[in-house]
Amino acid sequence: MPTILSLCDRTGTWPAPYEEAGYDVIRVEIEDGHDVRLLRVGELPPIHGVLCAPPCTHFASSGALHWKRKGDAALLEGLAVVDACLRVVVAVRPAWWCLENPVGRLRHYIGAPAMTFQPCDYGDPWTKKTLLWGDFNTDLRRTPVEPEGYNWTLRFSPGPERQALRSITPPGFARAFMEANP
Repeated sequence: MPTILSLCDRTGTWPAPYEEAGYDVIRVEIEDGHDVRLLRVGELPPIHGVLCAPPCTHFASSGALHWKRKGDAALLEGLAVVDACLRVVVAVRPAWWCLENPVGRLRHYIGAPAMTFQPCDYGDPWTKKTLLWGDFNTDLRRTPVEPEGYNWTLRFSPGPERQALRSITPPGFARAFMEANP
């Protein structure tokens, strides 16, 4: 089976449908001791597709009130991870690739997204507008549902797992993406 490279997806929900379908998935996640900025692409097998989910901490509009306090150092840290993801894409030349991040200031640094979505468009009953950049099939099979209230990802209390819980790729979207981008 083809190999999918999953970069910075802490939860593993985006590549899960590929794994379930029998694809080989290589996960590169700093929480597991693998920093995308240090990835040696020459040691990788041929890569069919790349999923990039760089941390949104320094980009998402939900944290805009903290941007000034964090300063440029935090923004540069976030951009370094995005740059590394894009460097990997250029180096491995996959059949398709996609980078996701919620609404925020990343578009000011890498341009307009190829697509936007809400989780409720793909069967997950919440909202969290997400932007997608890349070279991939945007014709995803939609299975819309009514959202159950406001974005549930904003309700998590501060704590060590908050960032991971808020960054979970909606499973319905992940499946639709895999079906459209085999």
